[in-house]
Amino acid sequence: MSWMRWAAAMNQALYDPDGGFYRRPEGPAGHFRTSVHASPRFARAVARLLLEVDAALGRPEELAFVDVGAGRGELLTGVLAAVPEDVRARLRPYGVEIADRPAGLPSTALWTDEVPRGVTGLLFANEWLDNVPLDAGEADENGVLRYVEVDTATGCQRLGEPVSEADAAWAARWWPAGRPGDLVEFGGTRDAAWAHAVAGLERGLAVAVDYGHTADRRPPLGTFTGFRDGREVNPVPDGSCDVTAHVALDSVAVPGLHSLWTTQRAALHALGVSGARPPLSLASTDPTAYLRALGGAGEGAELTDPAGLGAFGWLVQAVRMPVPGSLESLVGWQTLGP
Repeated sequence: MSWMRWAAAMNQALYDPDGGFYRRPEGPAGHFRTSVHASPRFARAVARLLLEVDAALGRPEELAFVDVGAGRGELLTGVLAAVPEDVRARLRPYGVEIADRPAGLPSTALWTDEVPRGVTGLLFANEWLDNVPLDAGEADENGVLRYVEVDTATGCQRLGEPVSEADAAWAARWWPAGRPGDLVEFGGTRDAAWAHAVAGLERGLAVAVDYGHTADRRPPLGTFTGFRDGREVNPVPDGSCDVTAHVALDSVAVPGLHSLWTTQRAALHALGVSGARPPLSLASTDPTAYLRALGGAGEGAELTDPAGLGAFGWLVQAVRMPVPGSLESLVGWQTLGP
């Protein structure tokens, strides 16, 4: 058996150059379905948000679209196709991903494994933070918080050494535990990763989209899981499956920025995505348009399903810019920290 703490095991399983899950040629779409894969309406909604960011920024000479965790460039390609030509001429698209540049990506897109610095525009991270490795802990019979170790071959788990001062402080602030059996998924690595990404914006909007939770709804049994070939599986960190855990979206938020937590359902509704069926009268006057609209309504319903993709959390943070138009109407905006 090879025992590791969860962060090291995830890092090896997902990103190892010689067999990590995200290095595999089929890409994430070969194993699980995200909003990007579910419908082109998602990319069009992100493109609309990009246009609103552009307007709020005063239409800068160069507008960045930074797709963090870009997979095989599906969202990047969809957004580029959806923006008007005059915006595309000013657009500087970035795909941030460890995998090789995908074939067919537009030549204007820069493919990099580092978040760019000093850019102005929209930074969008769709299901990225849930794959940033993190450690887990459990309170032992004496209430002492100890790291959970996992066997990389079988997924079996055991308790290891007491957690560090930094992780203990994070838990005390964001996910208190002290009773025997209490579980914690330490979010400090995700907090740091998001802060680093947001710091790349000189001005703009940063959006993180993920299954997540806040202090009033921490998952009592933890959230580690795996995905392979379209099915949810045990999270064995051997490189054969995706290994993921939900995100503490409140701790991730960079302090001092105008911020909003909302659901994907609410955000996409604000950006014009709806699952409403077209009027039946259209079927008799224009059957082709009716069928097209009906298909779009089905895709919109999937993207905004409150029991599915619509339950994703959106963390939206404005960096030296006003809140863009569609999102102004959403409740919950606040400034965090000093």
